[in-house]
Formats: sequence, C-alpha cells, structure tokens
Amino acid sequence: MPSLDEFARQKLLALEQAHLRRTLVPTGRLNDLFVERNGRRLLSFSCNDYLGLAHHPALKAAAIAAIERHGVGAGASRLVTGDHPLYGELEQRLARLKGTQAACVFGSGYLANAGIAPALTGRGDLILIDELAHSSLWTGARLSRAEVLAFRHNDAGHVADLLKDHRTHRERALIVTEGVFSMDGDRAPLAELAALARDTDAWLMVDDAHDLDFASASNAGVQLCIGTLSKAIGAYGGYLCASQPVIDLVRNRARTLIYSTGLPPAVVAAAIAALDLIEREPERLKLPLAKARSFTRAAGLPEATSAIVPVVIGAAAAALSASKLLEAEGYLAVAIRPPTVPEGTARLRLSFSAAHPDAEIARLGAIVRTRILRNA
Repeated sequence: MPSLDEFARQKLLALEQAHLRRTLVPTGRLNDLFVERNGRRLLSFSCNDYLGLAHHPALKAAAIAAIERHGVGAGASRLVTGDHPLYGELEQRLARLKGTQAACVFGSGYLANAGIAPALTGRGDLILIDELAHSSLWTGARLSRAEVLAFRHNDAGHVADLLKDHRTHRERALIVTEGVFSMDGDRAPLAELAALARDTDAWLMVDDAHDLDFASASNAGVQLCIGTLSKAIGAYGGYLCASQPVIDLVRNRARTLIYSTGLPPAVVAAAIAALDLIEREPERLKLPLAKARSFTRAAGLPEATSAIVPVVIGAAAAALSASKLLEAEGYLAVAIRPPTVPEGTARLRLSFSAAHPDAEIARLGAIVRTRILRNA
C-alpha cells in the first residue's frame, strides 16, 4: 500500500497531466470591478458580485457598526446563543423579498443546500434532481438517503416520465433544480416543473443563487426557494424561503443549521444594508443582464438569458490558454474545467456586473469573437 504522501503525489500528477490540477491564487479585490492577481491589476469577469455591492460604502458602514455593537463572532450555533437580534430582521426582509411567509438563514449556500433535503426527506422517499444541478444540491440529495434519480437538464418531460414510473411507490417526492444554472447561465422551466409537482403531490425546491429576479421562483409556485447572500447581496450566507411550518421544521431538523455557529453580526448587517439598497434602487437588478446581452452581441454568441455567459472551449488545456490570453489583455476570466463541468466542455464562465463599463464589454466581446472562438 502506498503511503499517504505517495498517494497524494500520484493523484496530483494525474490531475496535472490532464490539465485539471487546481491551485489557490491570492486575489485581492480592489473595488467592485478590479482585482490584483499575480502582481497585475485586472478587470474581473469571474466574480458573482452581480450588483457591485460588496464594496458599497453602505454595506461597509453597516458591518462596522454591527461589530462595534455585537462583536466579531456569533459565539455559538443559532439554537444556542448565536441567534443575535439582526437575524430576525434579515429573515423578515428575505421572506418579503421572495414573497413567502418566512425564511431561515444558514451559514452558507452550501450548508443550506446540503441540509434542507435531508431535513424534509429520507428513506422511502424520492428525489428527482437536474443532472447539472450544483454539487451542493447533489450533496443534500445523497445525504437524505432517499432514492435519488437524475433527470435530463431542464427536461420537464423527463421529470414527468420519472414521476409516472416512480412516484406511486414513494411516500414523498422532491424535485430539485436551479433557477439559473451557475455554469451555463440558462434558466429552469419553473412553471412546468411547478405544475408537475402540483399534479403529483411532489415538492419543488429551487436554488435561486444566480437569479436576479428574486420573486421568480415563488411567483411560479415553488414551495422551497433557496438563495444566497454571497452573490448579488454582496455579503455571505444562504437561506431558505418557504411557508412558516416548513421553516419551523427546518430549524428543528437541518443538521447544517443546528450544528453550525451563527453568521458574524457584521455579515448579517451588511446583507440587510444590501436589501435596503435593492429596494431603493431596483434598476440595479436589470443591469447585469443588459451587460451580458451586450457582450453576447459583441462576441457573436446566443443572447444571454442571465448575467452568466459561458464561452465553451472544449479541452481543459485550451480553456487555460484562453484564460491566459485574456489575462494578458487585462481581464480576469478563470477557466472552468471538469469535474465542475462535463468532460469536453471546459470553458470561460463570464459573469457580468451592473458596474462593468460598456466599452470594456465591447472590447472583451471582440477579443473573444476574433481570437478565442475563431480558434476553438
């Protein structure tokens, strides 16, 4: 048997040879647009701060004030003493934003996705999950111990077939998908999935982490609306919006909530400040999609349907080369490789912010069209 170190070396060598080894690269965010990386100042298109709020003065001021009043850490899990007073206001605001009765904030989006499905389903139940759903949603599905079946990406017909074949044998059924898919930027057919759920007495759970239309899931009839505070909100954490009984049950059963220390007060205060800004300046929500569509026109790509635009290259090595080409031009566009995306679909995953300058978007589009896609 090889030693642990030798095992690690062999695995790393295999990753290196396949152009799939990852390394951490210190990246300093200078403001809502630029980063410092490898000694260079780059305009980032690899950040999920869609509304440019993470560096907003109002969020910084709210975080500082919360530290002065409540300290740095929560000190315990929420069900012990970590449920500091700011949590209640944030959850009320999130429920209002999503159009639901109540909300529950988790320590991260991953913790929410990993904890909710096991809190609501178990042995003898059925979970149908989109094949391209985020890793955290798959983690939660598998931890539930329910029967887990994948359905073809955004294929409501396949969901209907699976429900027909498997629903009657299971006490409870849960359909799991994303509102906007994080690697492709496309949208789930929420209305069709919600109708299937109603017709078969199934439940529909949607991760809306990348959807800037905050009410789209609840308006479609989704019972379980998951979101994050770490992207458009500019802070950190995850949440579930649902009916009051469901939220009360999740607070009693979700292990990733029960056994995790509460979020720092500063983070919660910053999220509340971000919601204030969104309510006062709703026009911000439309800008990322408009910027993404400007880019797809310039690059000759299909029109964007969200703030995320994939530039699919194919081979991992070619995607890394494309990323380096853009870095030489002053842009940060990190290459996304398997297993995050399917084999043969390595890509540049570009995300657009309300703050991106139009001239830079046009220049980026021209470079992608003439120097990357033409050679892909």
